Amino acid sequence: MQLALIVGSARATVKHPSLNGCKLLVAQPVMADESRPDGDPQLVVDRLGAGPGDMVIITGDGNAAAEVVGDELTPVRWITTAIRNA
Repeated sequence: MQLALIVGSARATVKHPSLNGCKLLVAQPVMADESRPDGDPQLVVDRLGAGPGDMVIITGDGNAAAEVVGDELTPVRWITTAIRNA
């Protein structure tokens, strides 16, 4: 799991069928102090209602991603697992 800041959203005109109806966000992983980036931005699937400016926890667990989108063959790598309250 990784702490990340949602910095934007993404759209795709062509995508894997498991992504139909999924909201795609751009998440910037951050260090624990929340002041420095920790790697490259990641494309995440969100089913929790996160949006730009939200601090979230993301996971790269493939089994969790498959369960969230309902397809064990999904190419999804990252999903949101929690939104931090301000």
